[in-house]
Amino acid sequence: MTLTLYTHPMSRGRIARWMLEETGEPYETVILDYATTMKAPDYLSLNPMGKVPALVHDGRVVTEYAAICAYLADAFPAAGLAPTDRSAYYRWLFFGAGPLEGAVTAGALGVTVPPERRGMVGFRDLDTMADILADWLGRHDYLAGDRFTAADVATGSQIGWGLQFRTLPARPALAAYWDRIRDRPAAQRARAADDAALDAMKAAAEERKDA
Repeated sequence: MTLTLYTHPMSRGRIARWMLEETGEPYETVILDYATTMKAPDYLSLNPMGKVPALVHDGRVVTEYAAICAYLADAFPAAGLAPTDRSAYYRWLFFGAGPLEGAVTAGALGVTVPPERRGMVGFRDLDTMADILADWLGRHDYLAGDRFTAADVATGSQIGWGLQFRTLPARPALAAYWDRIRDRPAAQRARAADDAALDAMKAAAEERKDA
């Protein structure tokens, strides 16, 4: 069995690495550069979008961070990262990859959807999105209910980044939720690995500049 993650330490690949750490399965990591290796023919044959993350599991290719999280939860059921009742699990897993990411991206780009055009987009304003999540997480410890799942890796990461970089309005329930999941052992291992990879890339760039 082989698992290979194609990623960059400043990307949504951090979500995929956290998920891999949660499974406890061994995996290899290939760090790509945005301007070069991510656009090279070899990688484009795996992901024509020329972006990360991408996961290759025994020759099978999965792209998009939410799909990778869902796939790994199903591929390694012993890790217990997908609940039996998947209604809330699927709901919030794909809420993060769809409406939440759309709203955050629009906000970061300064795009305001005119009121008469709101029906054309799959998200609402950021305050409404934060309120929807805060209402749910004020009544549930985790996105799928009473236990941690892959939805918390995928959408939980989006919430954490939104709070850290202030691209998502702060709410006490969201901060409390992020505090519950951010220091899980797997999250710490993934964060340390990506931070080390980023440091190595910066050091290599400095060496090239000084050469």
